[in-house]
Amino acid sequence: MTLEERLVRLEAIEDIRKLKSHYFAACDAKDPVAMRSCFADGSVFIDYGALGQFVDADTVVAMYTEMACHPHILEMHHGSNSQIELVSPTQARGTWSLHYQQINMQTNVLTQMGGVYADEYRLTPTGWKMSATVFEQKSLLVLNLGEETVQAVVKGRILDMH
Repeated sequence: MTLEERLVRLEAIEDIRKLKSHYFAACDAKDPVAMRSCFADGSVFIDYGALGQFVDADTVVAMYTEMACHPHILEMHHGSNSQIELVSPTQARGTWSLHYQQINMQTNVLTQMGGVYADEYRLTPTGWKMSATVFEQKSLLVLNLGEETVQAVVKGRILDMH
C-alpha cells in the first residue's frame, strides 16, 4: 500500500468517526436536521431494536422527533470502541459501543442502556454517510427517581419503547 493510499484510508476512517460523533451530538442536541444529515439519501436499513426498523432516514427522524425532541427529555449518547473497516474506496463498515442515558423530567425516570451498533457507510458526493445501522441492546437499567427513594423498574436487556 502506497503512502497516498494509506493517507486516503486514514482520512476516510477519521471522517467516519466524525460522522458517528456528529450523529450522537445531533441526537443529544435534539437536532433532527443534523441527525438526518448523517444518513445517506434513498433506501437505508435502520434497526433500532424495540424502537423499530426503518427503510429510510426521514421515517426514523420523524420517530426520533416525536419521541425525543422535548425539553423534558434529557439524553446523552456516548459512543466508543470504534472498529472501522474500509471495504472499498466508497464502502465501509464499523461497530461502536454505546452507553446511553435518558432522564425523563416529567415521569422522573432514568434509563441507562448499553449496546453495540453495527453500521455500514457509503461515500457520497457530500461525504461519508450511514447506509445501514443495527443496534443490539446488551444491558438496561430503568430507575424511578422518587423524592425519597430510587427504585429499579427494569434490570436486564429488554425495553419496549413503543
